[in-house]
Amino acid sequence: MDAKRNPRAGSPLQSPRPGAAANAPQAPARRQAPGLSEALDVLNRDVQQLRVDFERFFNGALPFPPEELRGRVLAQIRTLRGLSNGATAVDNFRLSDLEARFNSYNELFNRRLRDTEEGRHPAARHAPPPAPRRHDPAQGIVFGDRVDPEAAAALYQGLVSAPGDTPRFDLDSFQTYIKRQVAAIREKTGCAEVQFRLASEDGKVKLKARPVAAREGS
Repeated sequence: MDAKRNPRAGSPLQSPRPGAAANAPQAPARRQAPGLSEALDVLNRDVQQLRVDFERFFNGALPFPPEELRGRVLAQIRTLRGLSNGATAVDNFRLSDLEARFNSYNELFNRRLRDTEEGRHPAARHAPPPAPRRHDPAQGIVFGDRVDPEAAAALYQGLVSAPGDTPRFDLDSFQTYIKRQVAAIREKTGCAEVQFRLASEDGKVKLKARPVAAREGS
């Protein structure tokens, strides 16, 4: 039967039905926006860079204070605060920690800038060094029978503040890890205390532990 008389007969001029062509071009996949964790990594790097750039300015290595970077960091914090409602506890802790560090740096920078503008710049540059911290992760923090929460927090803060990848655990998990490590090392070596410190190796900050103060009679 002639194809013109039979409308059901196939014709090479007929258009394929929607979805019938196997080789039809596909719409390009949408690129996913970076998640909160990745945005926090960027914020962490920018906060560290802001601290470095302000120190360079006060030491005379930069002609102007890094106001553009400071404004960008502040905008990042405000944006991330608006996206933190459905965030995990770890990401919320990281954001709060980064915001606290930025506020601390910001207050210090503003005070030093005021000193510079009021003619107290030389005194600011030659101010006496700050008093040593009670817990210094670089020098080492010692734990014994009891893990001091403040000491554990100082060690944790040293880890999250170090350049590079930010730890993917929260403070409570880190404190539990320290307790287990102290118990295991004391049991294995017979020591009374265990020292933890942060050391830089191959451009990365690592947590080191060693037994100290052997128990009496061991």
